[in-house]
Amino acid sequence: MFLPFFENLRNTGVPVSLREYLGFLEALNTGLATYDIDTFYLLGRTIMVKDERHLDRYDRAFSASFSGLEKISTDEVLNAVDIPREWLEKLAEKHLSPEEMAEIQSAGGFDKLMEKLRERLAEQKGRHQGGSKWIGTAGTSPFGAYGYNPEGVRIGQDKSRHQRAVKVWDKREFKNLDDSIELGTRNIKVALKRLRKWARDGADQELDIDGTIRATAEHGYLDVQTRPEKRNAVKVLLFLDVGGSMDPYIKLVEELFSAARTEFKHLEYFYFHNCLYEGVWRDNHRRWDQQTPTHDILRTYGPDYKCIFVGDASMSPYEIAYAGGANEHWNAEAGRVWLERAREQWASHIWLNPIPERHWDYTHSIGMIKTIFENEMYPLTLNGIENGMRALVR
Repeated sequence: MFLPFFENLRNTGVPVSLREYLGFLEALNTGLATYDIDTFYLLGRTIMVKDERHLDRYDRAFSASFSGLEKISTDEVLNAVDIPREWLEKLAEKHLSPEEMAEIQSAGGFDKLMEKLRERLAEQKGRHQGGSKWIGTAGTSPFGAYGYNPEGVRIGQDKSRHQRAVKVWDKREFKNLDDSIELGTRNIKVALKRLRKWARDGADQELDIDGTIRATAEHGYLDVQTRPEKRNAVKVLLFLDVGGSMDPYIKLVEELFSAARTEFKHLEYFYFHNCLYEGVWRDNHRRWDQQTPTHDILRTYGPDYKCIFVGDASMSPYEIAYAGGANEHWNAEAGRVWLERAREQWASHIWLNPIPERHWDYTHSIGMIKTIFENEMYPLTLNGIENGMRALVR
């Protein structure tokens, strides 16, 4: 009965295998998610999803497979399933307050409540709204939807009026994690972690468990060993395009920059406008009187650095191809010359573009930059950054 769910997961792009599907069935057989749709949802997500990028896809597949379960009539459920009393009591303890539990017990408990529900279903012949007896909407009856009775049994309600239940798969709280959309505020670090080169340096701050065991066995007493903490030793040089057509992407680039500063111990950054020329800067307020010559950058940072350019590459083609083509100053050498020098100095290099990849072909300058970088241009999305990090470690 869960094969359609498995097929929906595959169709929505969740890379789930038969092994995971069988593990999911085994977990269900143990009773880990009995009579609780939210637990069932979380159990499936835990087993089926191995990468947080696919959380939103899982939610879509789950909704397509199981949406409407809450609309199944209670009469059908009661006739088809023998619900254990213990389960009802445990479910009540989980979701109801002590005051509500006391009111249910004063009404005769769950057995009495279920007996009343069967009788009411047999007596009622039509739809009812309001009131305190018949099964319907609103009102204070213990049976129905959108009502106020603390001992109520919900029937046919597709959402919660009082926020007593949450359909998390319809809320799709993780939709911003899909790797096919532009990055939001989360998990840029996850993508940057693809670019790692571990090294141990600095002071001894971390407990060396293996070394402690070995030294203790050799000396006959507890001999605690420490070692330098393992750190990411990759060196990154970041060039950030600012101003003009990059203004709509300020927030996105700020988030990338913040994540990069946290993730990489060795990070150097400089700003440029549109294309790389003879000068770059660190402070945009002093961009004209405190520039650093690009030649100095080329001489200072060795070929072991990974070079990342971030920009929309949207400009006049003259800014790339000709001397004097820059729109803010006279450039003695064409932008292409400086970009090629950067590529020669730092063999590991990429260009991240915040413009959606489907629009790149409509801007000639993007094609020119992409050609200069030998197609090492990637969209500024979660998937694009990950692919770029893989390219830098090749």
